[in-house]
Amino acid sequence: MKKSAGILVYRKNNGKIQVFLVHPGGPFWKNKDLNSWSIPKGEVENNEDLKNTAIREFEEETGIILNQQDKEKIFYLGEVKSQNKIVYVFALEKDLGDIVKIKSNLVKTDFGEFPEIDKGEYFDLNITKEKLVSYQKELVEMLKLLISK
Repeated sequence: MKKSAGILVYRKNNGKIQVFLVHPGGPFWKNKDLNSWSIPKGEVENNEDLKNTAIREFEEETGIILNQQDKEKIFYLGEVKSQNKIVYVFALEKDLGDIVKIKSNLVKTDFGEFPEIDKGEYFDLNITKEKLVSYQKELVEMLKLLISK
């Protein structure tokens, strides 16, 4: 089974928890919204450390470079499984601002070249659950449990 790692970035805004999600680029995803967003994540390369994979993928997919203080605040949240991979999820409380400019890496396909991610936004928890791809929805509950402690 393949391994991926990613970072669930969240913030507290007017007393509400909001989660930062990214939307995949390309023609297939262009008009899809519900059940289409994800946390920034990607495959582990050559026995790479899971946390380092999560940081690398976040930076590659968003163009946002995390500083050393951010990297030290990242903590392990849990794992979720899709049909063919396990995604190890880390979390970070960070406010990226209301307008997040994404500068994603490019992906080459038979349909041409396009950004892997075309946008990123914060969503309230109830909306996050509607936006996330199905296998990542349980991340919302994991985050709620953690924050309520």
